[in-house]
Amino acid sequence: MNRFYIFIIISFLSIHAWSQTETEPDERERDNETEAAAYGTETDSIATAVPELPWPTGAQTEIDRLLEGSMFETSQVGLMVYDLTADSIIYRHNEKQMLRPASTMKVVTAVAALDRLGGSYQFRTSLYYTGKINNNTLTGDIYCVGGFDPLFNSDDMKAFVESIRQMSVDTIRGRIVADKSMKDSDRLGEGWCWDDKNPTLSPLLISRKDIFTERFIEELREAGVTVEAFNTEGKLPDGAFAVCTRFHTIDQILMRMMKDSDNLFAESMFYQIAAACGSRPAKATHARTTIRNVIRKSGLTPSVYKIADGSGLSLYNYVSAELEVALLRYAYKNAEIFNHLYHSMPVAGEDGTLRNRMRGSAADGNVHAKTGTLTGIRSLAGYCTAANGHMLCFAIINQGVMHGNNGKAFQDKVCISLCRP
Repeated sequence: MNRFYIFIIISFLSIHAWSQTETEPDERERDNETEAAAYGTETDSIATAVPELPWPTGAQTEIDRLLEGSMFETSQVGLMVYDLTADSIIYRHNEKQMLRPASTMKVVTAVAALDRLGGSYQFRTSLYYTGKINNNTLTGDIYCVGGFDPLFNSDDMKAFVESIRQMSVDTIRGRIVADKSMKDSDRLGEGWCWDDKNPTLSPLLISRKDIFTERFIEELREAGVTVEAFNTEGKLPDGAFAVCTRFHTIDQILMRMMKDSDNLFAESMFYQIAAACGSRPAKATHARTTIRNVIRKSGLTPSVYKIADGSGLSLYNYVSAELEVALLRYAYKNAEIFNHLYHSMPVAGEDGTLRNRMRGSAADGNVHAKTGTLTGIRSLAGYCTAANGHMLCFAIINQGVMHGNNGKAFQDKVCISLCRP
């Protein structure tokens, strides 16, 4: 065959193959597009932001110098700083690298929860009964319905007991039923280490423990109520009578989740997101669907990242500094989200997991940020105000750092350089 015709045929086949590659999204992308269509959301891409602008404080030069440190011969860092006031990128270094976020994963969870649930959302635990009350005796069942409230404590339990007494009931003949149908039966998150101090993922807790009905029966008896009943698990039937509901606000949960980096509170938030999808029992996959939607709304592609849990305990989480900055920017542009998120974050030199960091520096009382700590990982993501009055957001993920204090010192110096004149 003539060489000219062979060349033409090969060229045609190459163009056809390229066209197929460019126009056919993979299955994950099609799933993501389906989700976006279902939500009807629009994205505000961080990629469309104004290009990097000169930063008069010299912070860029200082960060360049810090990145020359010997610790980076054996470790990695993803870093991004964004000027929210000017809507421009100040600094970026390996910002797209996929890294384990540790507890800065809680920023992802918090933004998604506030976006989906709203700032007035409540975590509820409720008490119901079935049957009849005659001569101070309840012949029927009592249902304790869990809503995964990690703050439910002995005071709340006393309120449950008192509500039974106010019904003039001194004897219970039936069952004490724990309704845990709010979420699935998984008690550990995906990718959690078996030998770690993992929280119990039960939607019906008392003082963080999965002993709700046992404690309820015990306190009823201590209050003088005769309990001729046994405890079991089941689901609240239609037609049950409401007795009492105890609740805590999303802000109360956020404060402990963010300032103290409480993993149980973060997982509770994660499953509230899952339950908001309307499916029962709620599953981690439901929460991931919502989080992927928020990632898309922030302007990035969800399929690039791996979301495993809500707390950052999982070794399967993989995100980037760019993603955390995109979500912090998305929160800043939505006052309903930002007002709750900002005040829940630890403050440098003042409280939470930052109480002993950056004291006496320009960052003291200025930096509001979530810390992250796992073996070999130190991370920090949040907000600060520069000397020129501009609000900044940033994310720093150090990975492969076997001496954690080195990672923290690097992050503190970056923050100080952003805050001082």
